Amino acid sequence: MKDLSAFRAAWANWFNSDGREKPIKDYVVLLNQLVWQRQGSFFAAAVLAALYFDPISTFVWYSAVVLTEMLDLILGRKSKAWDGQDLVVGQQILKRIALNTVLSATAISIFIINIAVQQPSGGHFTPLFFLFSASIFAAMYNSQMIGVLLLRLSVYGFAFLYIALLDVLRYSPPLSSYVWLEFLTIIFVLYFIVNISVKFYLGYQERLDQMKRIQEENERAKVALEIKSQFLSTVSHELRTPLTSIIGGLDLVNNGVLGEVPENLKPVIGIAAKNGHRLADLIDDLLDLQKIEAGEIKFNFEPLDANDLVKEAVESTTGYADKLGIHVTTAARVENCGFMGDRSRLIQVMNNLLSNALKFSGQGGAVQVRVETFGDRIRISVQDEGMGIPTGARDRVFGKFSQVDSSDVRKVGGTGLGLNITKQIVERHNGTIDYVSELGIGSTFFVEFDCLTSRGEARVDPEVAIGHMEYG
Repeated sequence: MKDLSAFRAAWANWFNSDGREKPIKDYVVLLNQLVWQRQGSFFAAAVLAALYFDPISTFVWYSAVVLTEMLDLILGRKSKAWDGQDLVVGQQILKRIALNTVLSATAISIFIINIAVQQPSGGHFTPLFFLFSASIFAAMYNSQMIGVLLLRLSVYGFAFLYIALLDVLRYSPPLSSYVWLEFLTIIFVLYFIVNISVKFYLGYQERLDQMKRIQEENERAKVALEIKSQFLSTVSHELRTPLTSIIGGLDLVNNGVLGEVPENLKPVIGIAAKNGHRLADLIDDLLDLQKIEAGEIKFNFEPLDANDLVKEAVESTTGYADKLGIHVTTAARVENCGFMGDRSRLIQVMNNLLSNALKFSGQGGAVQVRVETFGDRIRISVQDEGMGIPTGARDRVFGKFSQVDSSDVRKVGGTGLGLNITKQIVERHNGTIDYVSELGIGSTFFVEFDCLTSRGEARVDPEVAIGHMEYG
């Protein structure tokens, strides 16, 4: 009863709604996709019937079935061009679909009834099976439009009843005869077809509702993402200007430009300056993350040499390394180490990797940067002698706003965005980033890129190349 009520509601909604473009489009798409499958089934039925019954009448009515199929194909082309805006055209298409449905179902029914009439006895299993198959096919693939489905099933229902009554009218058998058993069985089959048709139709309507909800959620998510991006961008830019002034003022005070700083104020001003720089780094990371996620960041690809890139990155972190008392060494490759990349963005990648290695290495430790080649790939690795990374922490290592040591007493601070941004930049270069680590021994982070070929071209996947073009 619940299914029947839902079916009636769906029927009323279909007749009262103007938004029929989706069902009509789905109906036409399936109509064209399954044309050969349908005709293959009917052709096989025609050949089988021609072998045992009158071949002339069989193929005459089969030709009528083919003709109605051609009408459907012609209508399909017209429906395909409909944009869903012109309601008059939509109504015309709907009427044509209804007319073609009646013609098609009638032709199929007469084709099958012709076989049943030629069969003198035996329960008419063959024509009933053909008709049952056609009904199930309609229930499965015409469930987009309830009116069309009911039209077709109504015609098939008359065909079922006609075949069921054939032997009853021919022989006028007593109620104890198997003829009546077959008649009642056909009535049961009709109920089964109606029931399964309702199930398929309600299933289609449920999928439409799910798609509608998904689209609505998608639109809401897009709006929320846009608002979030605008919020981050606005807040970050608004914070950056005053923060730059604050940091500049604190640096002037710290350096004694504005006069001698009292000893009791130096620690406080030093902490304020340090936290100001940390906040500036957080804002820069937020801006980079927002640009990457919004697809606004530009990449200027050019041939790069891995050795030169490493040298420049190590030189830019020399002051920080000396301050921490950590020795940084490089191991370059002699052979050609060229690849395509954006120099400024990859310097940012190397600075992030080197900064992490230096922060997590102890006083007097060592960090080594190596350039290696593996086949047609270049690997740049940064090895430290820090505390190492526990197993199962990969998601936190490359996640947003997360650190491996997330406790309140961690020794190393940071935004938790550096490696996430690094990973996204590397992936925009068709590269990969990963690490190996052992607790108490240290960690090695490495990035890999495609080498330049002998003609100076990088081996880049076409789909990735398209993505690169979109980012500048």
